[in-house]
Amino acid sequence: MGPSIRRVLLAAAALLLCSARAAESHAAECIVPAASGGGFDLVCKLAREALQEAGLTRQPLRLAYMPGGVGAVAYNTIAAQRPAEPDTLVTFSSGSLLNIALGKFGRFDESAVRWLAVIGTSYGALAVRADSPYKTLDDLLAALRKDPDSVVIGASGTVGSQDWMQLALLARLAGIDPRELHYIALEGGGEISTALVAGHVQVGSTDISDSMPHLNGGAIRLLVVFAEQRLDEPAMAAIPTARELGYDVVWPVLRGLYMGPGVSNADYRRWKDAFDRLLASEDFARLRDRYELFPYALTGEALEAHVRQKVARYREMARNFGLIR
Repeated sequence: MGPSIRRVLLAAAALLLCSARAAESHAAECIVPAASGGGFDLVCKLAREALQEAGLTRQPLRLAYMPGGVGAVAYNTIAAQRPAEPDTLVTFSSGSLLNIALGKFGRFDESAVRWLAVIGTSYGALAVRADSPYKTLDDLLAALRKDPDSVVIGASGTVGSQDWMQLALLARLAGIDPRELHYIALEGGGEISTALVAGHVQVGSTDISDSMPHLNGGAIRLLVVFAEQRLDEPAMAAIPTARELGYDVVWPVLRGLYMGPGVSNADYRRWKDAFDRLLASEDFARLRDRYELFPYALTGEALEAHVRQKVARYREMARNFGLIR
């Protein structure tokens, strides 16, 4: 083999090696639109582990945290500044859809992004510290009736947020004016749990998945869960529902992902197909259970239609509370 051919082959081999390393260095990104430790974070971590275990991604998803406005900063960033990134996913929840209905995401509505997949659901819940004087929901409601301002409640977002809304629905049924409750706005379920354990708030209006690590650790208790019926997970089975206590409040918390509005159809289909395969697998079902989420699967056009329906319902609910016209 002549030296010139050898040089060409060595150069080609070096180019292939560099290309492979470049491909391996590129990891898809999952944006958590809140501080670490809450439900948004949980979804990115579940998606990262599930996609990697199923061989549907070459490398684990890279997590990036973009807190602000309980999802508004990330939503605006993806819709306006990063609309066409083919490998960027962002987590959302029912609370995100409620904020869209309230106009809290600025000029962007539910049509501003491409809704990709819902991979599970949780349920709203009310949490207190393990040593709280409120042993039952009735204890808490009695205190709120006596002096609504005396109980400091941590919630993700401000008035009208998902955490505010589920407690407002309960308060109204219990004869308490939701506008008199003493809320402190926090950034996601992770901050709610932290503030509750530290004693900065007395009650956390949150969801059950966010609460489970602290519940299992003995730091908090759950007074009620806003599910249709008692949840059959061993650690959750003793938690009463609002319905069985006489208050017909059900608040499911969908957990899913969206992409930018300019993502190509080919790239969108590639990710949709990956999640369709994932959501149909028994391995994913076991992993989802480990992440304390319950079955709920929607992708593509079915999810787009569901989002439109949910946002319309939330707008009607917000009007009933006088939050929008």
